[in-house]
Amino acid sequence: MTMRLLAATAAAIALAAAPLAEPAAAQTRGTLDQVKERGLLLCGGHTGAPGFSLPDSQGNWTGFDVEICRAVAAAVLGDANKVRLSPLTSQQRLTALQSGAIDLLVRTTTWTHSRDTNLGLSFAGVNFYDGQGFLVRTSLNLRTARELDGASICVTTGTTNELNLADWARTNRLAVRPVVFEQNEETRKAYIAGRCDAFTTDASQLAGIRTALEKPDEHVILPDIISKEPLGPLVRKGDPQWFDIVRWTLFALVEAEELGVTRANVDQMLESQNPSVQRLLGRTGGHGRMMGLDDAWAYRIVKQLGNYGELFERNLGQLSPLKLPRGPNDLWTRGGLMYAMPIR
Repeated sequence: MTMRLLAATAAAIALAAAPLAEPAAAQTRGTLDQVKERGLLLCGGHTGAPGFSLPDSQGNWTGFDVEICRAVAAAVLGDANKVRLSPLTSQQRLTALQSGAIDLLVRTTTWTHSRDTNLGLSFAGVNFYDGQGFLVRTSLNLRTARELDGASICVTTGTTNELNLADWARTNRLAVRPVVFEQNEETRKAYIAGRCDAFTTDASQLAGIRTALEKPDEHVILPDIISKEPLGPLVRKGDPQWFDIVRWTLFALVEAEELGVTRANVDQMLESQNPSVQRLLGRTGGHGRMMGLDDAWAYRIVKQLGNYGELFERNLGQLSPLKLPRGPNDLWTRGGLMYAMPIR
């Protein structure tokens, strides 16, 4: 009886485990294979951040973060337009990536310790160095953020901005009243309606929001930057191949700018005798194959979109309404923080 009972128990366990085998195997399929099979990159983006992610009148999404998604699509699928962008709120964005609803999140998301270690997600790098600031009406005649003692401040929940505001106020012994909203658009509308004295978020976003106001000159961004906000793309942990592809897409954009390879001259640069250019553009080295791609992966990025500097200037810099200076987002050779690991 005992032996028969053990055999029956073992059989029951085997039957119970059998239905789980196929889904578990499916989960081990790499993101690269899924994207290739689908023929489309699913990318999470902002619900609306001028310069970073914003739909035009035709519903086409444009912006710096959108172009990072397109760069990955160019590398993987050969076509920068093979992207489906899902606009996500601050509360939705991380869950959407964790659940597999999207392949990649590029949504002005700050790289922090807890996000990088505690959520099953990894930052593939930094595509923009930012910091939190304050937008106020010029009529308040404020010179610094410390004069906001006693003020009401609009802020979006689920963001590092909400936590930074509390830390900053506590550190400086200021009494401020956060007026919290779920989405940036709600926060922006509340500020415009006069429901708060100031609007706080990343300074680059404030610059974009200010340019879209009916009378921009009646508003000013205070000079104070109260935090470090390194923004970057996220992927799920446990897929090193996909992590490498997204990380080296960022490096390829920066490396192209360092080497002077642009959208206009990339075909001519195919004949360059510079070994670094040859490796970048796939003429030598076989670096694409190391990631499961063909060797023209970086060539396609630059051919279809340009290098990092070109993306920056047309979306955020002097060719855009925001006209942001490069600052820390300039190349390391010009005093900035943008530094590409060598393709070697």
